[in-house]
Amino acid sequence: MTSLTLVRRIRARPSIVFDALTTPEGIACWWGPDDGPVLLAETDPRVGGRFRVRPERLAMSWWWANGEDPGESRVEIDLRAIPDGTELTFTHSRLHDEESRRGHERGWNGSLDKLERHFLASSNGGRHDQA
Repeated sequence: MTSLTLVRRIRARPSIVFDALTTPEGIACWWGPDDGPVLLAETDPRVGGRFRVRPERLAMSWWWANGEDPGESRVEIDLRAIPDGTELTFTHSRLHDEESRRGHERGWNGSLDKLERHFLASSNGGRHDQA
């Protein structure tokens, strides 16, 4: 088993970043490593739902329905307020092997790049409050 950790600085308050992580509208802006659109995003972020959430932490089980990566792994995202927005720490643990870790690292980096661009574009357009 192996894991990866990625850290990003997002130019928006933690509560706004949290919404982007947990709402269908937010997920549609950043999910997936490429520039293609998210065609469907559904969430159930409630106790007993598919997510267990707090405004500063998201933890979820992760597995591929198509069997691409055997077994279940875990994704944890921690949000910490910093002067210019949010420090996001993304950890994906219990990955099957080093090859799986490298693949997930490429994919998650692509997704987090999109998340950063989303908030950069939003802050330039004045749609979201920053820090």
